[in-house]
Amino acid sequence: MKISASIYSDAARPLQAVIADLVAHQVDLLHIDCNDDLRVFDDIKKIREWCTLPLDLHIITPDPSKFYPYLLENPVEYLTFQVEDLKTELQIPAAITGKKGLALITPTPISAFEPFEHFDFILIMATIPGQSGGVFDRLNFDKIRSFRKRYPNKSIHVDGGVNPEVSFILRQMGVSTAVSGSYLFKEASVGNALMNLTKRSIGSAFKVADFMTPLHETPRFSIENLDLRNILQTVEEGQMGVAMAIGTHNAFIGLVSSADIRKALLKQLKNGADLNALDAKSLINTQPICIHEDASVIELLQLIKNSPFAVLYLPVIDAAKQLKGIVQFSNLIKAEI
Repeated sequence: MKISASIYSDAARPLQAVIADLVAHQVDLLHIDCNDDLRVFDDIKKIREWCTLPLDLHIITPDPSKFYPYLLENPVEYLTFQVEDLKTELQIPAAITGKKGLALITPTPISAFEPFEHFDFILIMATIPGQSGGVFDRLNFDKIRSFRKRYPNKSIHVDGGVNPEVSFILRQMGVSTAVSGSYLFKEASVGNALMNLTKRSIGSAFKVADFMTPLHETPRFSIENLDLRNILQTVEEGQMGVAMAIGTHNAFIGLVSSADIRKALLKQLKNGADLNALDAKSLINTQPICIHEDASVIELLQLIKNSPFAVLYLPVIDAAKQLKGIVQFSNLIKAEI
């Protein structure tokens, strides 16, 4: 996951000193907030003289058209407009280069992105725009998951409340870029903050239930109607490489992964048995590693670390051992690309 450093979050130092610090610590992008102020391009011109880092410009304005001439003269690599403040139509000229994004605050539904499906990414404002040091609103986990499902080929950027714990969760959910401001500059050094954001987690304010894929989106089949074709179809359609086996009242029985299916087929072939005679029940791993819905991020990380094998997904259960959802880790790889 890329870190886009919010350059105006450090008001104690001259802008050039802030940029030099960020360049020295190799941040990925420079995030520039603009609240309807054309003077931002004076800073952009200076930054272009100081470094070659990609610029991530977020514009809040009722009239985007007045920015177009300046953007043609001063192109940026990432350009975002805040949808809630728009009073005129947003029609960015084709001559304006760079990736285009739409920013939404927490209460705004992702359906607001529909008229802008030709854009490259969404920027989810997880705190109040312009509020430095705000707390990440957990409602945005569901928004991220919903957007990812609806637009699998679009990038997701998140701004606000990104600390080490939130950073880990965002990477797990496949977020490509996180904007960091106050956290980045309040640590002992920018280098320490970047290490925390990209490598490890400190503290734990969220539960697994806050960001897991919920039950209604989890591939699952009933043990009461066990059928090999149904299992294979559930794994295929779920697109997670796994399906959960459940009993009455969503009691968690076990799981069937693509690896389980492959191993069972190879065993049948090795023994010269008819593949059509494969016992569907034999596919189910009834003792997988699970995580409780109330577990913290720290507990989740400890469970993964102590596992004797690589963990690609974790069934999430409650105290009654009912299936509540799933946490999958394939997005962690995607988020680092």
